[in-house]
Amino acid sequence: MNELRATPNLLTFFRLCIVPFLVLAVLDGRYQLAFGLFVVAGVTDAMDGLLARWLHQRTLLGQYLDPVVDKLLLSTLFLVLHHEALISRRVTVLVFARDLGIMVVAAILFATTSIRSFRPSAIGKANTVAQILALAAVMLAQFFAPPWVLHLRAWALTTTVVLTLLSGFQYAWRVIRQIGSPGVAKAT
Repeated sequence: MNELRATPNLLTFFRLCIVPFLVLAVLDGRYQLAFGLFVVAGVTDAMDGLLARWLHQRTLLGQYLDPVVDKLLLSTLFLVLHHEALISRRVTVLVFARDLGIMVVAAILFATTSIRSFRPSAIGKANTVAQILALAAVMLAQFFAPPWVLHLRAWALTTTVVLTLLSGFQYAWRVIRQIGSPGVAKAT
């Protein structure tokens, strides 16, 4: 099977293609469109995993590409929403620094050691959920702002900060332990 043509990978590439249109929608102040594109991106993210299992099309490319596209989508949205003064600098820098750090460390470990498993932790997954809720609530509040949306936005942003810090430290601890474990070979 050609990994590039596997249906789940095509959905991941489609999600990647949504990113510039999502950015433009935010920058143009078209928050309903931005929210809709974000929902479409979320649906394709859920679908690619389900289809990979259902169609027996799990690929190495998909295993690495899916989380990279997710990080790119979320980090880009944090940056753009910060640029539009809708998310604070503190939240944006923490999220972006953690995600960039994880990707750089994973790439270095992949290139220099035998470590090939970079599975997210439960705290990391919870952080991703908090980030998604925060981004959705921030965009939603721009055109639909009942009190529950405003409370969700505040709660999700605060939770994102806490979980970003906790998961960042947890990832660092896990990497240190993995590097020091027997059986980790250095690439030559």
